[in-house]
Amino acid sequence: MKLVSYKTEDREHLGVFVNGHIYNLNSCDKLIPDNMNEFLQGGEVLMERAKRIDDQIKEGSREAKEEIFYEILAPVPHPTSCRDGYAFRQHVAAARRNRKVDMIPQFDEYPIFYFTNHNAIQGTGEIECMPDHFDKLDFELELAVVIGKKGRNIKAAEADEYIAGYMIMNDMSARTLQMEEMLLNLGPAKGKDFSTVIGPWLVTPDELIQYKVAPSEGHVGNVYDLKMTCRVNGIEVSKGNAADMDWTFAEIIERCAYGVDILPGDVIGSGTVGTGCFLELNGTGLLNDPNYKVQWLQPGDVVEMEITGLGALTNTITKADTDFSILALKKKLK
Repeated sequence: MKLVSYKTEDREHLGVFVNGHIYNLNSCDKLIPDNMNEFLQGGEVLMERAKRIDDQIKEGSREAKEEIFYEILAPVPHPTSCRDGYAFRQHVAAARRNRKVDMIPQFDEYPIFYFTNHNAIQGTGEIECMPDHFDKLDFELELAVVIGKKGRNIKAAEADEYIAGYMIMNDMSARTLQMEEMLLNLGPAKGKDFSTVIGPWLVTPDELIQYKVAPSEGHVGNVYDLKMTCRVNGIEVSKGNAADMDWTFAEIIERCAYGVDILPGDVIGSGTVGTGCFLELNGTGLLNDPNYKVQWLQPGDVVEMEITGLGALTNTITKADTDFSILALKKKLK
């Protein structure tokens, strides 16, 4: 089942995406709330009701009116929180190699994550960026999960049961802002908090069973063989596979939920797939060729991310009509 949040006449709704069409769930079953947050709060009971409707529409046994005029939103437009992990060893190793530092051994000891701005979640469409964001503006190709039920102190062996679904994530990054603040060993913050893109819909785990593969040796949890690609202005710049996750979502959830509640509507990203951002690609290119032409996102660029089974997420980068700069506000050192 593909769950989608969308808007008509400034009202948010919840639907299912079937064969290229959106059908409103609440119009099919009044017990299903007409927004994603309330729906996720209802847990497995409401999920099963929605799946029955989805099956009936696919079988042709239920008459449902498709939506015609709508704007697709982020699948979870108002997450309760948003964390991002660090699951792909290839990305971490390449980024450290490009900085001429050794691979950090702690990566293999435990999964980590950071909190980002859950109020800056966006879906498909335009991403408006400030002038400082364009100082090394970057994409990050990831996948993400949404938590479907409340839990605490969850063991990795049971953690996949808490996942309501999967989706594409683009963890937008302003690298100059990110790097300057992390010199102070705090962050990332301003380099990340302006936009995190998820979408185009939330795919329930049952749709991915056919892609399931074994996790890396010594790890626990579901892993899927899903091809991941990113194109900028129609040119492929990144490709990877979700099967290359070293830390599984189950293991990341285990750490997230230690001593604290995870809640329906929490979003958790995988971290960047290997080759999944310009920072890594530029660093590797310059390491191999001093004359390599670096690339960063520019106003007007179209970023298209696609993951097997999860659809395609498309955004256009735009620039805010202002010259306001926080980089210019830095105090001069004496």
